[in-house]
Amino acid sequence: MLIRRSPWYPRFTSSEITPPAAYLNRRAFIAGAAALALGPPGASAATSPVPAPGAPLKAARNPAFSLTEPPTKFEHVTTYNNFYEFGVEKDDPARLAQTLRPRPWTVEVTGLAHKPKRYDIDELLRLGPLEERVYALRCVEAWSMVIPWIGYPLGVLLKRVEPTGQARYVEFTTLHDPEQFPAQKKGLFSFGSLDWPYTEGLRLDEAMHPLTLLTVGLHGQVLPNQNGAPVRVVVPWKYGFKSAKSIVRIRLTSEEPKTAWNKAAPNEYGFYSNVNPEVDHPRWSQGTERRIGEFRRRKTLPFNGYADQVAQLYAGMDLRKQY
Repeated sequence: MLIRRSPWYPRFTSSEITPPAAYLNRRAFIAGAAALALGPPGASAATSPVPAPGAPLKAARNPAFSLTEPPTKFEHVTTYNNFYEFGVEKDDPARLAQTLRPRPWTVEVTGLAHKPKRYDIDELLRLGPLEERVYALRCVEAWSMVIPWIGYPLGVLLKRVEPTGQARYVEFTTLHDPEQFPAQKKGLFSFGSLDWPYTEGLRLDEAMHPLTLLTVGLHGQVLPNQNGAPVRVVVPWKYGFKSAKSIVRIRLTSEEPKTAWNKAAPNEYGFYSNVNPEVDHPRWSQGTERRIGEFRRRKTLPFNGYADQVAQLYAGMDLRKQY
């Protein structure tokens, strides 16, 4: 699939771009001022507002689910991104992320559930104790990062809504708002047949697995806009595009949901999208990868190194066909 940038697509000179650190510090300052204005002195953590992107976010590291490798530097994690609602270049999300407004925000959990509910983001963040987990996130373009994510298992939320016996899959839907996501505006560039809003999906047992994280922060901070604020999922044994960002709806369904990249290029992006070094992308090998910030390449591990935890989910499946 060829991607061509329109000559009308806005570009900026380097002098016009706000440095990410300055942008995040400004957001943190604003968040702190808002917290002082909205919360009385001595307000408890249970009632005080959740800070905005860039503000500090404390969480104890969970060693049972954390890699021991050094994390990728914060400046790489926040400036080299795939977030196509902002554009197709790796620096587009960091350049244009100020258009996203992560407050107010709600997430509707609906479908085949006994107790469907629409959650305000602040309520959603308080459903489970936050913890930090160091996960590797591998992208289909054969690059990867090691990121200290902050969140809690997605299963905590799904158990709250009580899936019915007919629920087999979970569908995630990203915000559709061209004013906040400029690349959703028609005519900016040719983008094949990718439909908005962006949708992704998991089997219910994948979504309930304790490795699957409902994520609200990284590197000790509230999740930056360019990384999927205010809430996303992280599924560390799958390619990065499976980890839906800026989620507004989670729907339980009996049928496999249609997902954005699978609809756009089914021969390249399967529904499962487990990291499998034996299944190459049609246009490049997936046998090796490069960590951002490193020059050498390393062998790609089955299930991105999480085979011991998740391989049993796919017992009896042909993972070369069900890719």
